Amino acid sequence: MSLSIRSPAFAPGAAIPPRYTCDGADRSPALVWSGVPEGTRSLALIVDDPDAPDPRAPRMTWVHWVLYDLPPDRPGLAEAVAADQLPPGTREGLNDWKRVGYGGPCPPIGRHRYFFKLYALDAVLPDLDTPTKARLEQAMRGHILDEAELIGTYARDR
Repeated sequence: MSLSIRSPAFAPGAAIPPRYTCDGADRSPALVWSGVPEGTRSLALIVDDPDAPDPRAPRMTWVHWVLYDLPPDRPGLAEAVAADQLPPGTREGLNDWKRVGYGGPCPPIGRHRYFFKLYALDAVLPDLDTPTKARLEQAMRGHILDEAELIGTYARDR
């Protein structure tokens, strides 16, 4: 069995409900994973949008959430998980709003794709001092045992 990630809030490739976006409560959706490979010492989660700012002419990937050192024995994250409710040992990184925590979809134009990427690592990473996505990816290099992704979409009603 390989690593997989899903959400009870939306089907793979389907629209993310507004309550998980800036148009709603901006809360993180519940996430569930399975198939964590033997030898996994920690998990990392990165949520990003490669379609920013316009899916017809993307110029950047916007980072919505960065978590690392998630314990591998946990099967997921609850909906609207707050920093003080994260599993023990979990560390947070910086999103592109320059803050920690989840920042939901808030596309300025068009329907964007949101990638929830889960990584199984053969190491517990050191304290990276609130890393950006790029810094976390650099620290994970050479430690990834498996990875999985869930994609959801969102377009704002205008």
